[in-house]
Amino acid sequence: MLNQFLPTILRFKYILLFSLFFIIGAFNSPSLADQATVNQNSASKNPNIVLVLMDNLGWGEPGVYGGGVLRGAATPRIDALASEGMRLLNFNVEAQCVPSRASLMTGRYAVRSGNGSVPFFTSTYGLTKWEITLAEMLSSVGYQTGAFGKWHLGHDDGRYPTDQGFDEWFGIPHSSDESFWPSGDRFRAGAHPSAKPSYVMRAKKGSLAKKIRVYDLQQRAVIDREITKEAIKFIKKSSRKGIPFFAYIPFTMPHYPLLPAPEFKGASRNGAFADVLMQVDHYVGQLLDALKKAGVSDNTIFIFTSDNGGEMFVPAHGFTGPWRGSYFTGLEGSLRVPFIIRWPAVIPRGLSSNEVVHQMDIFTTLANLTGGVVPSDRIIDGVDQSPLLLGKSAKSAREGFVVYVGEEIYGIKWRNWKMMTKEVGSGVGSPVKINPVPHFYDLHTDPKEMHPLDARVLEDLWVRFPMTEILKNHLASFKKEPAIKPGTPDPYFPKAN
Repeated sequence: MLNQFLPTILRFKYILLFSLFFIIGAFNSPSLADQATVNQNSASKNPNIVLVLMDNLGWGEPGVYGGGVLRGAATPRIDALASEGMRLLNFNVEAQCVPSRASLMTGRYAVRSGNGSVPFFTSTYGLTKWEITLAEMLSSVGYQTGAFGKWHLGHDDGRYPTDQGFDEWFGIPHSSDESFWPSGDRFRAGAHPSAKPSYVMRAKKGSLAKKIRVYDLQQRAVIDREITKEAIKFIKKSSRKGIPFFAYIPFTMPHYPLLPAPEFKGASRNGAFADVLMQVDHYVGQLLDALKKAGVSDNTIFIFTSDNGGEMFVPAHGFTGPWRGSYFTGLEGSLRVPFIIRWPAVIPRGLSSNEVVHQMDIFTTLANLTGGVVPSDRIIDGVDQSPLLLGKSAKSAREGFVVYVGEEIYGIKWRNWKMMTKEVGSGVGSPVKINPVPHFYDLHTDPKEMHPLDARVLEDLWVRFPMTEILKNHLASFKKEPAIKPGTPDPYFPKAN
């Protein structure tokens, strides 16, 4: 009789053992955060870094942020990138182009380095050699560094990317609107020593930058294609050498003038902006494919973001999703931009967060992830966001920041609140409104910042205390370390207090 039931008993035995192992495994299996720690420890301590910085790409342009086909063209490669990594919904930048790039490169408020605004009335601008850039920090721990695209942090010998830590550079020194000049019949080259056309340039560390060709409207249409090619060559070269690399790729689109490359012109059949959106997605895809082909995709941190909110000039004006305003305004449409980060097997897939993060934090975060050193001899405003980005924490390491437009403080952002003492509606040329009593906005209930005196806001004016604390501490920091004056030449060294 026992022999008859033995197979059944053994089956139940194995089922019981399997169930027990399953239960034990469930209690002991690592969480996403634990797995991220394990994966990070097993990954190289020197991950490659590709940082794509678009020019005036609004928060709502990619499909994964609500744009894509709604803007006339799908963005499948960018959307897939987000699904493979983490997407930030509350990533903030400075309100103008030059300060945004200065903040990114130094981990500091741009006013500290003398780059708080776009320089309209001075020929000398950019980062002094005293500043320590992201490229210099990474070079110090063995990275090969290359910049491919728009610099906009200096246009004199001594202030190009290869003077600030990059081993090589291909791109343009200024803004793309200068491509109008040599193509226009009103331009008078030589009318003044400073009235010069902009150039596509190339440089190697230790050598003077060389002008390759005039940056006119014809070159404007194809420059991002050339940037992509140069970046891919750098990725291939660095990968063959087995050297960790940092590829900084500040594209020029969709900054005005909006001219798609010939192969993309008319491709969407929905106008120039949709053509350019297709183009952007394609170039991002080419970079991702190059990493995979080089065999370094799994150990590469890939970041996709933008320097400013959406373009202001019609018909190239940007889409900022639920937010209002273009760059130059300090509104959420000015400050919030897309941010996607992927590091396969280290950053958990498909994460998203609405925690406040600022572009200053990239410097400090990448220093932590690569073993780089954060300077201790100057004020660094960026904070380490690696716990948030690696899925170890649901909270940001910062709660707020000071909102600058140019070199002027317009307000404070704290959690989901803003306190604005100055406001401007739509960028360059719009009148600045000074608020004798600060305007308070709850971004949860009023994302477009339209109702500062809503009764619900009045009930919560206690938020002015943490906001005022941020401002007070920020202003006090300039007594410890005065800001560098705009246009300060090299050599520069801070005065001892």
